[in-house]
Amino acid sequence: MSDRMVRALCLSGGIRVLACDATVLAREICLLQETSATASIAMGRGLAGGALLGALLKSGQRIALKFEGNGPLIKLLIEADSDGAVCGCAGNPAAEVEPQNGRWNVAGLIGKAGFLTVSKDIGVGGQPYQGLVQLVSSEIGDDLAYYLTESEQTPSAVGLGAALDDNGRIEVCGGFLVQALPKADQSELEKIMERISSAPPLSSMLSEGGPEGIIRELFGDIPYTVLETHDIFFRCGCSLDKVERALITMGTKELTDMQADDEGAVVTCEFCRKTYRFDRECLGQLINRAADKPDR
Repeated sequence: MSDRMVRALCLSGGIRVLACDATVLAREICLLQETSATASIAMGRGLAGGALLGALLKSGQRIALKFEGNGPLIKLLIEADSDGAVCGCAGNPAAEVEPQNGRWNVAGLIGKAGFLTVSKDIGVGGQPYQGLVQLVSSEIGDDLAYYLTESEQTPSAVGLGAALDDNGRIEVCGGFLVQALPKADQSELEKIMERISSAPPLSSMLSEGGPEGIIRELFGDIPYTVLETHDIFFRCGCSLDKVERALITMGTKELTDMQADDEGAVVTCEFCRKTYRFDRECLGQLINRAADKPDR
């Protein structure tokens, strides 16, 4: 079964719950990134979180999450589109730290001193948005909930989880997002928060019932309706045209220096690891295009 996102709303209309299974997505990206064990857990949580926030977007919008701390991972970058496409990369995917109290030390890997930057591309004609908050715990889910509550003024709870198999590959990955809307019933909200506190491990809920099982577990006896189910999947936004435009912005001097190298230039996408090669002739064409820029 493909990875999927499920969105539900309680019948009183005041609480929405999103839940996702991002196992295939996380497994594919971790293999591409060649992540360490702890980095795989961090990446899986980040991808699930990105997918959840991406599901809140309107058609044609995109969101980017950048976790930057003082830990050895350096950064964790997640991008998600409104149609369910998600990608991710890490600054130092091979970084590793020892477990803490028998648990994955994701906070130590990211580093507790740093920031979460959220950038939104809201489509043609709209103004891009960027929000910045300090990392509160570097556990990813906590930081996303803090951002949504503080910056977007929507009280939120986020649960993210990932587990590895005996070979160190992602075995299960997913998460949930609970948000209180303006007309939320306080008693219903308290019930859901209590159920979050007493719920089984997220990986167990995913393995046993998928996203639908998570939603049933969180709502309990609160009546709700499923609004939407859609696939989530890996897609990188890189292209030859985008790489060429990025090189052109470097200017004629940098491009001329590259052209002087007998091997030309090699650009590798940090998300999908695809390699773009530019020989001396190609670089000459880019130099001409850069020279034609009015600001050059």
